[in-house]
Amino acid sequence: MSEAGTAVAPQRRLVLWDLYFAVSYLVTAVLVLDSAAVVPLTAGAVWYVVAGRPAMAVEDRRGGVFAGVLFGLFAVAVLLKPVSGFALFAVVPMLLTTLPTAPALVLATVGNLLPAVVVWWHFGAGPELRGLLPITALGIAVSTLMGLWITKVVRQNRERAQLVDELRRNRAEAARLSRAAGVAAERERLAREIHDTLAQSLTSVISLIDAAESDPRADRARLLGLARAAAEDGLAEARHFVAALSPPALRGGSLADALRRQASGPGVDYDVEGTEVPLPMATQVVLLRVAQEAMANARKHAGATRVAVTLVFGEVEVELAVVDDGRGFDPAAATGGFGLAGMRARVEEVGGGLTVTTAPGEGTMITATVPVGSAR
Repeated sequence: MSEAGTAVAPQRRLVLWDLYFAVSYLVTAVLVLDSAAVVPLTAGAVWYVVAGRPAMAVEDRRGGVFAGVLFGLFAVAVLLKPVSGFALFAVVPMLLTTLPTAPALVLATVGNLLPAVVVWWHFGAGPELRGLLPITALGIAVSTLMGLWITKVVRQNRERAQLVDELRRNRAEAARLSRAAGVAAERERLAREIHDTLAQSLTSVISLIDAAESDPRADRARLLGLARAAAEDGLAEARHFVAALSPPALRGGSLADALRRQASGPGVDYDVEGTEVPLPMATQVVLLRVAQEAMANARKHAGATRVAVTLVFGEVEVELAVVDDGRGFDPAAATGGFGLAGMRARVEEVGGGLTVTTAPGEGTMITATVPVGSAR
């Protein structure tokens, strides 16, 4: 029942980006703390929190506005103090992540050249510029390689996410088809059983009654006795047929008794509220299976130490609640299992609904509600 989703990975990557950007900003801010360049650098950090982080959270590569404003603030900082070019360590990855590759590389190259241009403007082609040119060339090369690498990683992540989504859809479709095939096979088996037993008995009864009514010379008492015997045989077959379809836990007892036996293990509390009313066999089977699945998941996946099972009989509906003190999970995360989906499908087949209330570290409550008048 505790199901990890693939949505955790993007969140972890986003936290790493936050740390990387924060370190780059703090180092650069310390270098320019004695100048006005710290103002546009701080504005760039705020702009990343306001606009860049949400764009990166959804891997939106159409962040032209964010990239343009961020680059403009960086350019202002460099014009005020060339050593602000150290912020390229933070700016270039942001550009490569939020823009298409070609425009991002152009801006990265311009950003690497900008400190050299400012130095040339202030000091001319002197030793300051000659000392800066190797660093500028190295920055352009590193930015290009980083751009190609980030583009490749982003493309692989998207392809992997698409494959995961497709696999999840295929598994869900395979489960649906398997369930449909099982239902069809069971229906075919039931049809054969009914044809070979109940239909034959009813045919014999009708034939005997027709013979008794159509032939005035017939021994009607004997024919009606044979019809009665055939009907009794058919009734016995029907009862045997229904008993064979019922789960062993429901044979010879009520749903409340069956759940009491299932909840008799250590660490399980069981309670029945209201006056028990007769339920269709299909409804009883669904509630029993939901309880079994929920208790099994609580022990196997959630690591629960206590489980509470409550069966509530109302005037128009019956409610089954299974609560555990396990580790819980995020219901919005992507799931790779079919336990909850199977329980929900079972309950919906008898006209009911399933509710899951949980959160990481807070346990889980599964509630199945079905109408008393479910189809028999």
